[in-house]
Formats: sequence, C-alpha cells, structure tokens
Amino acid sequence: MTFLANVLWVIFGGLILALEYWIGGLLLCLTIVGIPFGLQAFKLGSFAFLPFGKRLRDRPAPGLGGAVQLVLNILWLVLIGLPIALTHIAAAVGCAITIIGIPFAIQHFKMVPLALLPFGKDWVEAGDWSEI
Repeated sequence: MTFLANVLWVIFGGLILALEYWIGGLLLCLTIVGIPFGLQAFKLGSFAFLPFGKRLRDRPAPGLGGAVQLVLNILWLVLIGLPIALTHIAAAVGCAITIIGIPFAIQHFKMVPLALLPFGKDWVEAGDWSEI
C-alpha cells in the first residue's frame, strides 16, 4: 500500500514539490552562508519525494550545538520556514476536501513541523524502530 501511495503522490505533485525543494537547495548552496539551509532544503525534498512510510524524529544535527541549532532554526523559520509551512497547510486543506485526498493531506500535515524547524529533525522509515 505504501508503494502505491508513493507512486500516486509522485504522479500528482510529489515530484514537482521535491524538485522545488532540491532546486531551492542548490540555489541556497551557491553561497557559503546558505549551505546549511540548502542542506535542509535537500532533506525536505527527499522527504517530500516519497513521504508515505516515513516518520519524523528529533535528532540533533551533527556538529551543531544547541545554541547554533536554535539560531539556525529561528533564521529558517523567519526567512523560509513559515511560508513553506503555510503552503503545506493550504495544500493539505485542499487535499482534504475529497475522501481520496485525505491521505495526501496527512502527508502535507506531516511535513509542516519539518518545514518550520528542520534543524534537529530527521526522517526514518516508519518500520525502522532501531533508530529511536
């Protein structure tokens, strides 16, 4: 079921969504200052490409202390994250109008926390409990 849901997701907008994140990540990586933010955009893109069967977990970013991670999350939230999260919420509401779209709406809502504060969050396969 997860495979079929991911195929439908990719066909009906998931590929475009992931490409937007990946292109944005490439543009952010053009500057040295933007590299940490570009890496988070790549993470969002890989999560947005095939979201079914994945779950979010809290994991401190390697090499980042708590204060640095907090500052980067605040910068992301103010500059990038809030518009992305609002877009996912709007897409989720649009998908939830029909019964068939409800699973897609759930995936959009699942992306909101990662879109708001990506530093310190990661995704794992839903069945992989060894990562906890």
